[in-house]
Amino acid sequence: MLGQIIFGLQEYNKDLQEWGGSAVGYGAYLKSGHFLEATFENLESEFLQMALLVWLTIFLRQKGSSESKKCDEPNEVDREPSPLREGAPWPVRKGGFYLKLYQNSLTFTLFILFILSFLLHVYGSLKDANTENLLLGKPLEKWSDYIVDSRLWFESFQNWQSEFLSIFAIIILSIYLRQKGSSQSKPVDASYSETGE
Repeated sequence: MLGQIIFGLQEYNKDLQEWGGSAVGYGAYLKSGHFLEATFENLESEFLQMALLVWLTIFLRQKGSSESKKCDEPNEVDREPSPLREGAPWPVRKGGFYLKLYQNSLTFTLFILFILSFLLHVYGSLKDANTENLLLGKPLEKWSDYIVDSRLWFESFQNWQSEFLSIFAIIILSIYLRQKGSSQSKPVDASYSETGE
């Protein structure tokens, strides 16, 4: 984050000067659309990636991948929760709605973080675009117009595709490649067809 702030400020000040504005300091930069857009654009793609990975691994299997549940035997994570289990969290003991919510709380939370990051990305990107428009004497863009603007979606999709490519790579590469000591790898002597860790 520190590197992003240091070099982001330098980049932002270059942009401001090109647009006829004055350079700003760290305090102003941390409130700028440039900083907000860059930060939340990245967080948005991370949260989307993790939310979909968690959710899709409920249903999808990849034989031989360390990221997949076992294909041919029961998985511990599919066990029905028991309120009698020692140390069971309170939503499990309470049951009903609380249990239903708790059973899906990781996916819900990651999707909520994705949505919040996306909204902050849109806000920051619009603010940055309007800073540029203001300094160049162009009309300011409205939220309703900007949400369908190619700039916003280009920023999002370029990050989303890199996240999905990295997930695809680890799912497939973990079938054939190993890293001793890593929880993301199968044991070094495991067969290619062995699924799960």
